Amino acid sequence: MAAPSERRSGGGGASLWTALLLTAVALKPAETVSEPTTVEFDVRPGGVVHTFSQNVGPGDKYTCIFTYASQGGTNEKWQMSLGTSEDHQHFTCTIWRPQGKSYLYFTQFKAEVRGAEIEYGMAYSKAAFERESDVPLKNEEFEVTRTAVSHRPGAFKAELSKLVIVAKASHSEL
Repeated sequence: MAAPSERRSGGGGASLWTALLLTAVALKPAETVSEPTTVEFDVRPGGVVHTFSQNVGPGDKYTCIFTYASQGGTNEKWQMSLGTSEDHQHFTCTIWRPQGKSYLYFTQFKAEVRGAEIEYGMAYSKAAFERESDVPLKNEEFEVTRTAVSHRPGAFKAELSKLVIVAKASHSEL
């Protein structure tokens, strides 16, 4: 299923905070963004599926889950950063390798959110580092749904260094 075009925006140079701030301003001009919480974790090769997740917001309202399998090389230090808007109606999840390009060969990936619906999602083969810019994956390599950014089997070229999600609180039924 093709991802709705409104779920992606900007080009490779759009930063997490630019995307979040634009969303916050468009939806509620007085809204501000909390400082993100950043947690380091190892991305491990070996072809086995691994998962890393973190919660954010009051009562751990939102969850960001990164599931992947990769081959080659050795463990890499990656980071997951989570932040919420002041009113806790939006949250961001960024998963990336701070050193820029990953040297692992990813056979699959999925970044999903719980407690919210994705308004912006992007995947990158190379993360910005020093004077280098983010390099986005081609649109045919990944898909964005209401709750996940994931690889497209057969089209994904195995390069991943960064994922960015901006999501809005899910509507609850009365």
